[in-house]
Amino acid sequence: QVQLVESGGGLVQAGGSLRLSCAASGRSFSSYAMGWFRQAPGKEREFVSAINWSGGTYYADDVKGRFTMSRDNRGNTVYLQMNSLKPEDTAVYYCAALPDVYGGRSYYYTRTDTYDYWGQGTQVTVSS
Repeated sequence: QVQLVESGGGLVQAGGSLRLSCAASGRSFSSYAMGWFRQAPGKEREFVSAINWSGGTYYADDVKGRFTMSRDNRGNTVYLQMNSLKPEDTAVYYCAALPDVYGGRSYYYTRTDTYDYWGQGTQVTVSS
């Protein structure tokens, strides 16, 4: 069982930055792939970024070059550094985890139904 707790959300002006954190409890964190997803009001939950067990990263097209995901296996934490934020980035951001058996095949890391564990989410609001 893995429990995930997100933090770092808030209100920021367009062009600003935020860093989200996701702290994981449970064993074998280093063997898990981790993902960030977001959900805006009235929209479906969508993929933002993921990092596999070996540190390979994957990003949605609309955040490439602006967001960076990283992991600290000693601290059982993943981070999402978000720069050049836009109003359309406004959403609840969720952290998710899965035992990484997919060998770097990006298709699996971008799907919500692949992940076994989810956090409660943290609100990010970007004002124009």
